Amino acid sequence: MNLHVGTEAFARFEAKPLTPQIGAELHGIDLGGPLDDALIADIRAALLKHKVIFFRDQQITRRNHIEFARNFGELEIHPATPKDQDDREVLRIAHNATNKGQENAWHSDVTWRPEPSLGSILRAIELPDVGGDTLFSDMVAAYEGLSDKMKEFCCGLTAVHDIARVFARRLGKDPKELHDRYPPQEHPVIRTHPETGQRLIYVNTAFTSHIQGLSEKESDWLLQHLYAQAALPEYQCRFRWAPGSIAFWDNRACQHYAASDYYPDVRIMERVTITGDRPYFEP
Repeated sequence: MNLHVGTEAFARFEAKPLTPQIGAELHGIDLGGPLDDALIADIRAALLKHKVIFFRDQQITRRNHIEFARNFGELEIHPATPKDQDDREVLRIAHNATNKGQENAWHSDVTWRPEPSLGSILRAIELPDVGGDTLFSDMVAAYEGLSDKMKEFCCGLTAVHDIARVFARRLGKDPKELHDRYPPQEHPVIRTHPETGQRLIYVNTAFTSHIQGLSEKESDWLLQHLYAQAALPEYQCRFRWAPGSIAFWDNRACQHYAASDYYPDVRIMERVTITGDRPYFEP
């Protein structure tokens, strides 16, 4: 495992790890201020090392949020974003007494796309007095924790990812209608990270439907075994939100789980997502 110990000094900020394995708070950055290429490069380096990074006390606007995300790539528009919304790059996630949170399952964002996201940047807008934390799990560590024989078996397998598993009901759409626009996608069960070269588990409970070439029983068993790795505390960090908090996670390298323990209180977040590339496995 890639252990992080103590506070790390970058040129213009400090990274304070949340756990030995995953997550770090970056201190000394104003995301509403000037962000030059050298600073962005260091933020990206911190993201690649820690897989999820956090910023506190950021008094930024929606426009600042979008502009910050654009430093890392093109931005996507989620099908759940209303067509008449300004700044359609922003996905608003709002829950209250009439709309309970449903993100309380381990998942990676938009793996139903041909080119799933590089990362997501989530900003707190309104928070409950207590609860509503987000947990993150390191899928590189999860892969490394498998037995050698299981690694050998999983490497080279392909899984199918399907938007309809979640969004048919949420969007009130027929699965066929969704599939016409977003066909199910095939991605490697074990993915090679395009920047670090690390291998990681790339299936998730939300969008993965089955593993090709296995019987239904075999596929279900193997997926449940791989899903369970995200739930191991040794691979996780937990972030407690506060006003002005922002989380930026590498969607290629970790999964997340939004604890829905605050109902019926209000929790409103805004997410901007950076497009990525097609997952691959490098033997």
